[in-house]
Amino acid sequence: MSSNTIESLLERLNSHKKELSPVCITSLFEQNPDRFSDMSCSAAGITLDYSKNIATSETLGLLMALAREHRLEQRIQAMMNGEQINATEQRQVLHVALRASEGVTAQYRSLVDDVLKKMEDFVARIHGGQWQGYSGKAITDIVNIGIGGSDLGPLMATTALKPYHQKAVNCHFVSNVDAADISEVLSVLNPETTLFIVASKTFTTIETLTNAKTARAWLLKSISEQPNRDQDAAIAKHFVAVTANTDNAKAFGIAEHNVFPMWDWVGGRYSMWSAIGMPIALAIGMEGFHQLRAGAAAMDEHFRNAPLENNLPVLMGMFGVWYSQYWDAHSHAVLPYCHYLSQFPKYLQQLDMESNGKSASICGGFVSEHTGSVIWGDVGTNGQHSFHQLLHQGTRFIPADFIMPLTAHHDVDDHHSLLFANCLSQSRALMQGKSAEQAKQEFMAMGYSEQEAQYLAPHKQMPGNRPSNTLVIDKLDPYSLGALVALYEHKVYVQSIVWEINAFDQWGVELGKKLCSEIVNVINGEQGEEAFDASTQALIAMFKKKNK
Repeated sequence: MSSNTIESLLERLNSHKKELSPVCITSLFEQNPDRFSDMSCSAAGITLDYSKNIATSETLGLLMALAREHRLEQRIQAMMNGEQINATEQRQVLHVALRASEGVTAQYRSLVDDVLKKMEDFVARIHGGQWQGYSGKAITDIVNIGIGGSDLGPLMATTALKPYHQKAVNCHFVSNVDAADISEVLSVLNPETTLFIVASKTFTTIETLTNAKTARAWLLKSISEQPNRDQDAAIAKHFVAVTANTDNAKAFGIAEHNVFPMWDWVGGRYSMWSAIGMPIALAIGMEGFHQLRAGAAAMDEHFRNAPLENNLPVLMGMFGVWYSQYWDAHSHAVLPYCHYLSQFPKYLQQLDMESNGKSASICGGFVSEHTGSVIWGDVGTNGQHSFHQLLHQGTRFIPADFIMPLTAHHDVDDHHSLLFANCLSQSRALMQGKSAEQAKQEFMAMGYSEQEAQYLAPHKQMPGNRPSNTLVIDKLDPYSLGALVALYEHKVYVQSIVWEINAFDQWGVELGKKLCSEIVNVINGEQGEEAFDASTQALIAMFKKKNK
């Protein structure tokens, strides 16, 4: 990696941005009728249309040159080969090993296969009714207790794959330490037929353990109402754990044979492919879970082998760099036109912002450019009646990803055609905009005078030239969802390489945890509050007064 060459490329990109600033995306289509075919590619069942970006062949050439100067191709192989790329924690990064059967996974295959076999046995016993609660009744409800990566991935996937749910069990999720979350879930469940999955890599996460203890107390209260019940044996029938800390799980009361292992080479936000994905397997069955893994594995192979110019994660990642670094884009909208993907933007918030929300450089010191983007969005067409106004006429420059399945899981009248039309109309409207003259003519057609219409025209005018990607899949199924998630995982990694940050640690999460422990100790009277600022002291006093 030559710093001089990189500086030269950055300067060329800056000059190129100035050249493109007055250029309209619509004019690029006029100049090249084949722009869609030239600027779209497919892999693992996903087609990426990136033709509605502010980009030419020169743009792509410069961006790919920048990626190569950062040794992107070699660093993709480094991750796939199991090298220790998480330098700040001295760990490998091998979530790809959880979903493939060849290459990097050879030395880990037995570990992964053993867990998959244990998951298969567990799912089969739950679905077949052989796993029974303390009173001999079959399990009907699963409650996943986790937070962050132990919650968001399984929640997103089980929501996305609802059409594939099997009827054996219902899955519920608890993550918030606010007792309202677990109380609402427990209020509709029967202790005799409920099983809890406590998902925590360290088994020290305070939110998860607090909720797990509440669940245990709820179960034990039910057991205490029935004579001659062995409480330890009952807990073994109603609690399993997914963790790398077996000792802590056992101390909680979970039987060792009910502990599913995790490893330090899998980060929490990349862990839905492991036993953390147990709720997914319980919801859709192990065959569906294997299809989810297969879709991700197909995207992994594409990411590893495709030339950068035709590599979906690389293209999306480099466009993100382009807009963040040169177009002052601070956020990125993710707009799935599929109701089942309602949790997908929320899932991506952790994947992207916890990974790339960094300012420390892997080269030492701090980065000089912005990193990461604020990820947000909602399902179409809901967003069109709220925040799309800002996308079309606001002062912020916000690139967007539209995600659209070609076929639906229903055949209700013309709903899907209308949904698809809305998706295309929004990406087209963002690109095309509305001129002052068009706005003026519309006001005149409404009965305003020419002078009034001229005055009001800015209120209907839209600048257009707002870039977007469109991701198309045939149908939202386990395979396509796996590929879609892996695509975004790798896009995040691409950007971290160019920004020279570590995408796989999350030290920024730790400070708040430490301070929370200190504040809890003060609230409980275990230490004084003199070390706190005046605001914190006053707010603690208010809380203690109300909760005497």
